[in-house]
Amino acid sequence: MHMRIRRSGPLTIDEIPLGDPRLKEFVAVPWKIHHGDPYWTPPLNSDLLGSKVLGTVGLLTPENSYHREAEVTHFIARRGTELVGRISAAVNHRFNAHYKDKFAFFGFFDVVHDYEVARALLDRARMWGRDRGMRVLRGPGEYSNATHERQGVLIDGFDSPPTVEQTHNPPYYGEFLEAYGFTKAKDYFAYLAPVGTPMNPRLETLARHAAVRRNIETRPLRFKDLQNEVRLVVDIYNQAWADNWGFLPITSPEADALADMLRPIIEPGLVRFAYVAGEPAAVFGAFPDPNWALRPRWHFYGDSDAVRIARLLVARRHIHRMRLIFFGILPEYRRLGIDSLLFLEVKKHAMSKGFVDCDISLLLEDNFLVIRAAEFMGGKKYKTWRIYDLPLS
Repeated sequence: MHMRIRRSGPLTIDEIPLGDPRLKEFVAVPWKIHHGDPYWTPPLNSDLLGSKVLGTVGLLTPENSYHREAEVTHFIARRGTELVGRISAAVNHRFNAHYKDKFAFFGFFDVVHDYEVARALLDRARMWGRDRGMRVLRGPGEYSNATHERQGVLIDGFDSPPTVEQTHNPPYYGEFLEAYGFTKAKDYFAYLAPVGTPMNPRLETLARHAAVRRNIETRPLRFKDLQNEVRLVVDIYNQAWADNWGFLPITSPEADALADMLRPIIEPGLVRFAYVAGEPAAVFGAFPDPNWALRPRWHFYGDSDAVRIARLLVARRHIHRMRLIFFGILPEYRRLGIDSLLFLEVKKHAMSKGFVDCDISLLLEDNFLVIRAAEFMGGKKYKTWRIYDLPLS
């Protein structure tokens, strides 16, 4: 269920700059709007606001590396004293320099089922971007829409929970954006594949022959050297995904933050590297889905970070769903059979650990090579997210 509309008092929009203590209210908005939703699963508050106890630098704090090359602001909507919506606006200068364009982004978009509130928030984000000379307003995301960021409005697949780093929202979010005048920029898909289906003996034979014929060697992730291993993942990612829509290279600080995020949940056997003649060629990286434990339970004792992390620590060895996030082969090593080899090895390990389902996402709607690979793994499309554009002229 979602927050009921109570039209009591005037609608006001407050701007909250980076570093303002009212960002705690900004983070609290979706908890009110999505209260009781059995599927909605937000990031930890500490991922956004930071935590000295956990040693995290939150995305919404000035110390986060994102803000070295970006300008951001935030807006909260109130009706009377009641929080009824939020939105961020950002200019990611690194993204614009990479694409030689002028994008403003909107994100952290959450709103009650009231188009008047949505329109007022979008008006503020649009004016903010236009005042800075931007050409297009794109979103939603968190702050922006690079491929490695948490982003998109869910437009199909509302009847199941999101996996880690995916968004979830009610159907009216997309309806509001289209009513405002936004048009589709790109769709992302998620596929769901059963882990336990029998392996094709012919595929195993082909994979073994490819390994010998092409001098392909594979290995699992080395947990004791996690920071450098994640940097290797990122190095392959930055080359393999370079031509994808929305791609922006992951920086070293972002790679280190990624290593910190993955450390509590990583299962080394689900992340495998391939080498050809001793050179790194590919990565296949799946991770147990922490959302299985982090999803709010809406119990009387609350869903604080401490409660959610405790649930994760207790349940992390019993999570039966995983998400395939990193699947990249350097261009010069494609069509050698590396994908089949890595898929089989990770599948065997996942079966041995009792995993049941694998979410394969986020897949660009026109990345047909990867979509075919997802279907080859037995995946069926079950979720779609949309990114929207609005001209600012």
